[in-house]
Amino acid sequence: QVQLVESGGGLVQSGGSLALSCQASGLTFSAYNMGWFRQAPGKEREFVAAIWSTDRPNEVDYADSVKGRFTISRDNAKNTVYLQMNSLKPEDTAVYFCGADPPPHGTRRLERTYLYWGQGTQVTVSS
Repeated sequence: QVQLVESGGGLVQSGGSLALSCQASGLTFSAYNMGWFRQAPGKEREFVAAIWSTDRPNEVDYADSVKGRFTISRDNAKNTVYLQMNSLKPEDTAVYFCGADPPPHGTRRLERTYLYWGQGTQVTVSS
């Protein structure tokens, strides 16, 4: 049974940093593209960042709204994907979800590409 478990959310002041983790189990982690999405109240889930499987090592993608502030990385030995968030803004407030995209991989910025999802972790940025 596949499980994705996010952690690391919390409350932080504007300009601060948080580091999210998503630990996966029940799948061949290294073969999956991994993505982070977020959903603010009253809004649709939106793409944040993605990182490729070992097919294309170190290849990443970011939404324009977080480029230069967020960094996605992965540790295949630990079955974990990370999202380092710096220079946080109140508009970054949302529930953050990690998703797993199995091979053959789909379009990384589309929610429907991802087969498995975690339960989400709340990030709140105060002004």
